[in-house]
Amino acid sequence: MRLSFQRFLLASTALIPMLAQAQAAPPVAAVRSVTDTYFGKSVTDPYRYMEDTARKDVQEWARGQADYARAALDAIPGRNQLLTRIAALDASVTERIASVKHLANGMYFYERRGATDNQFKLYVRPSLDGTARLLVDPDLLTKKTGKPHAITFFSPSESGKFVAYGISEGGSEEASIHLIEVASGKELMKPIDRAHYSSASWMSDDSGFFYLRQRLLKKGVPETEKYRFQTTYFHALRGKGRDVAVIQAGVSKNFEIAPQDFPGVEPVAGTPYVLGIPGNGVQNELSVYLIERSRVFQRGAKWRKLFDRKDNVTSLAIHGDDLYLLTHDDAPRFKVLKTSVTHPDLKNAQVVIAPSREVVTSIAASKNALYVISRDGMEGKLWRVAYVSGAKPEPVALPSGGALSIESIDARLDGVLLSVGSWSRDVTFFNVDEKPNQVQDTGLQPLGPHGAPPGLETREVLVKSHDGVEVPLSIVYPKSIARDGSNPTHLFGYGSYGVTDDPVYVPRFLAWYELGGIRATCHVRGGGAYGEAWHLGGKLATKPNTWKDFIACAQYLIDQGYTSPAKLAIHGGSAGGILIGRAMTERPDLFAVAVPEVGVLNALRSENSANGVPNIPEFGTAKDEKQFGYLLEMDALAHVQDGVKYPATLLIHGMNDPRVPVSESLKMAARLQAANSSGKPVLMRIDFDAGHGMGSTKTQRQEQYADLWSFILWQVGDARFQPAK
Repeated sequence: MRLSFQRFLLASTALIPMLAQAQAAPPVAAVRSVTDTYFGKSVTDPYRYMEDTARKDVQEWARGQADYARAALDAIPGRNQLLTRIAALDASVTERIASVKHLANGMYFYERRGATDNQFKLYVRPSLDGTARLLVDPDLLTKKTGKPHAITFFSPSESGKFVAYGISEGGSEEASIHLIEVASGKELMKPIDRAHYSSASWMSDDSGFFYLRQRLLKKGVPETEKYRFQTTYFHALRGKGRDVAVIQAGVSKNFEIAPQDFPGVEPVAGTPYVLGIPGNGVQNELSVYLIERSRVFQRGAKWRKLFDRKDNVTSLAIHGDDLYLLTHDDAPRFKVLKTSVTHPDLKNAQVVIAPSREVVTSIAASKNALYVISRDGMEGKLWRVAYVSGAKPEPVALPSGGALSIESIDARLDGVLLSVGSWSRDVTFFNVDEKPNQVQDTGLQPLGPHGAPPGLETREVLVKSHDGVEVPLSIVYPKSIARDGSNPTHLFGYGSYGVTDDPVYVPRFLAWYELGGIRATCHVRGGGAYGEAWHLGGKLATKPNTWKDFIACAQYLIDQGYTSPAKLAIHGGSAGGILIGRAMTERPDLFAVAVPEVGVLNALRSENSANGVPNIPEFGTAKDEKQFGYLLEMDALAHVQDGVKYPATLLIHGMNDPRVPVSESLKMAARLQAANSSGKPVLMRIDFDAGHGMGSTKTQRQEQYADLWSFILWQVGDARFQPAK
């Protein structure tokens, strides 16, 4: 594979801009230090003013940084050819399918991006054999406004007659909810704004849906108030009255809900119940209340608590009066319990799936059975539990292995719609019906000529970390490589919220493998590879394990001859910025390149942003003495030292990011540029029409991958990517 793309590069006659034409150096940021004292310890922040990204001087500096980065990246020979190859691989599959929903009446709703489309669009099909019909095209809004738009969610009513969906602009995720009639495509209401992180939960009779909305904040109110006192409303399809406020965080007395909680209201299909869920930011453990549908709008109606967060339940499913619970209570790798909806008793609940070496990841109820997904390493397994007394879980054989995810399930429909992904094959959507071994490939996702390349090898290994704990490492590479330390290697990590980095492959990845590259994923503590204990092993006080595990995986790749420090690039995004930022500041000698993408790099200041408050359960608060110490240790910016030889760094961020403030990347770029003595570049790549990555167009993603991989190959010395001197 290396040879075929090398010929492509040599054959190209594209004009390459020379680095000499680029700006000589990035603009220098002014130092305006602010010193804070936390519990007797002083911490100095040289770029605090950058947190106000509306300031003229910050805007000008950011623009200058973006221009410098753009010129430097565009000057890399091979970058444009790489982009062309990425685009060709993306276009090699006729369509990309996502977010499939299968209704009881046989209808399918899903997002589809055709080979020539730039954004996912919403489609409906009457059946698998039926013809797909376009419902929502965000590219029309992009053409009208000049700003990229994206679908943030969609939710069809149970009959499929209506669909509510969210639209956001410029990667901001600040959604407005729209409602259309499916048959005619007619808009049925004025869009509802301030619906960030919302969805639409329909009543079974199509009478309306519940949705989440933020307050309209007055000018001057701190942005940390954005997600406080949120309200869940009900929008009725009939009548002209105002939408009904059902639950308001910190105000409603229907059930216990704090001002910072996210009020969720969700009818349970196939039952007479509505659930109330006061979500505590990013915390996985749930507190859940229940009420009959007939009483949900009664003023002062009391909701009955099913269980509390202390019960360590992370998911539930209801069938009749049976309440199934996924919990890590006395089960670090989770177990499944069964109790009663009317009289829940968790202490005496029946154990449906006992704790084992496998991690139980999800449960969901269909008409005929409970479906359960477990994971052994990176390999998922599907189980079926019949609705009969004493039923044992039955394994469901699947045509291909990999990461399993329940895409769609309906309490009125037998079976489940499942997606399966792997490191070397494109995703497949399977319908699993009532017979355990009857599985059908829906054909929704075409494989394409590059959907399962034969020349790739995958290895799953265990690596001893600093404390002897074995950490899973997934390695994907061309079969033809030699383990002589010469291979450019892209090492990825995340490690927060108990999230697992499941196997994934899309055709554009082949462009990296064709250049002889290795892709590896280190499943560090803080993630969910081995259940809740693994999550807790990289959270708060134990967070250093996250980057120490990553460093151990990097060393393994070097020791085993896959790569060398001069060829190794590390990459992580969002909360994975903690991992990348601290790995590069703790072991700058170990890596040639570091790429923090939309990264948390200034953890000590994160909670001062709107989305930082909901993340306190995962990372802590600087208002608590112990947790301040944890945050300071996570803070990459605070660990940058003058005169250290840091790796070449490409910071990637969208200016409209609502999850991690772009200021965290701006401050880190400024500090590294001032402190770094290696002579290697520190580039601040900013997309002014993007946010956290959700909603980015196909073109934006292709451009980003071309920049990422060409920057890595430039810095690891690949001759095809070296600018003229």
